[in-house]
Amino acid sequence: MKRIFTIAVLSAMLIGSLSLNAQNKFKGIIKYTITSTGDVPINIPEESSTAEIKVMGEQMVTSSLLFTNSPMINRIIQDGRKVTVCQDLSMLLQYLAAKDIELTTYSGDGKIFTRSTYTQSDIDSLTIPVTEGFYIEYIDGQKKKIAGYDAKLARIHAFDEEGKDNTVDIWYSDEMGPEVNSFVQGVKGMPLEFSQDLGDSRAITVTATEIIKGKVKDVDFLMPAGYKEMDDATKKAFNEELSEELKYLQEDDE
Repeated sequence: MKRIFTIAVLSAMLIGSLSLNAQNKFKGIIKYTITSTGDVPINIPEESSTAEIKVMGEQMVTSSLLFTNSPMINRIIQDGRKVTVCQDLSMLLQYLAAKDIELTTYSGDGKIFTRSTYTQSDIDSLTIPVTEGFYIEYIDGQKKKIAGYDAKLARIHAFDEEGKDNTVDIWYSDEMGPEVNSFVQGVKGMPLEFSQDLGDSRAITVTATEIIKGKVKDVDFLMPAGYKEMDDATKKAFNEELSEELKYLQEDDE
């Protein structure tokens, strides 16, 4: 009985190892197309109609606005559970200076990066059902082919202030990328298709249209030159002061 149990445990460990290695060995570029899919059409400029993520093992990098969610974030790099966000706030600081506003919490040129790390607790909490915030539900038995890969279905449950559950379905591949994807709510692997409801009968759908194996190098995942790290305490104070100053400026304009 003991021998059978040992073999079963070793088999499970081997299968898990093979699955992990298959995912972590992928190296390539995932190219996406963004299209208008709501009842009310959206004019998507050509320069915003595509996006890409470069992947090498557990590393990912993107500069696409679709995934950075801010024009001031010009690169996000993920290596396993570690995430580095590079921001260029130089134009914003110049705008404030033109308004005779000098920040007390920061005096650099605006090129900063911040770092964060997923803990095991963070990862575990992603799939715990809640009634506020969000969680991820992985749907068994649902598959479809996207860009030549078998995609599985994950459902993001996101609750608004009134407690309404606004769901987003994400088709993903766990054959590539890190164990959690910081670009897309922590879904495991790489997103291959998802839609976003923008309200007023408008929506967009993001679809992986091409997956190119290879074509990435170590240099693609390096930090850009000239950026300085901002620690958590400075970031918190800076964000609070910046928010207050922008709020005052908005009130003055009104």
